[in-house]
Amino acid sequence: MIESVKNRRSIRKYKQQDIDPNLLNDLLSTASRVSTIGNMQVYSVVVTRDAEMKAKLAPAHFNQPMVKGAPVVLTFCADFNRFTKWCELRNAKPGYANFLSFMNAATDALLYTQNFCTLAEEAGLGICYLGTVIYNPQQVIETLHLPNLVFPIATITLGYPDECPAQPDRLPIEAIVHEERYCDYTSEMIDKLYAYKESLPENKQFIAENNKETLAQVFTDVRYKKSDNEFMSDNFFKALKQQGFIE
Repeated sequence: MIESVKNRRSIRKYKQQDIDPNLLNDLLSTASRVSTIGNMQVYSVVVTRDAEMKAKLAPAHFNQPMVKGAPVVLTFCADFNRFTKWCELRNAKPGYANFLSFMNAATDALLYTQNFCTLAEEAGLGICYLGTVIYNPQQVIETLHLPNLVFPIATITLGYPDECPAQPDRLPIEAIVHEERYCDYTSEMIDKLYAYKESLPENKQFIAENNKETLAQVFTDVRYKKSDNEFMSDNFFKALKQQGFIE
């Protein structure tokens, strides 16, 4: 499995080959052995196979082609709805309509998501993680009929790979590991840690195509602009309020 993880890559093109429901259910069930906060398992997953439903989900994901092209789309959700109903039916008073509970459920959901992805790739399937689900949560909530205290956290496209793309670059291990305490980065360290990323021909092309001076400017001025982040943050908190996690 270590070699599988070392060689993993995001897959955006899939063979038109169905995934055996028994295999998918086994992967989803096995993934639930992952750690969970307080053994509450405050997460759920919506499995989308129907082409019409995938078409309805696509706009929330900026119409990325793999949403319609993948045999299966999985939406992993923070879910305190089920646990709350269990508490109420057992004469217990739940107190989970708050931001901390959302964070707990979101953590559970992401742990489950990653465990599923690792298992799916080990089984020969390809996945692509779509962060767009938290950019447009209202559309996903409406399309999937998510009730109060349920919030979409991650979307995964799933299928048998029909491509073998190059692996994207990663920062060296010394960029992310701190021994005993956090050691803040000096300018010299930043230069060293980002040197390889900045040297790649595809990233230099990225800079040129966007008419920028540095790769960092592509991120701050084009890909993840402050104005976009603020707009989507506001939208995110509106959706949290709509779903009952904050007042």
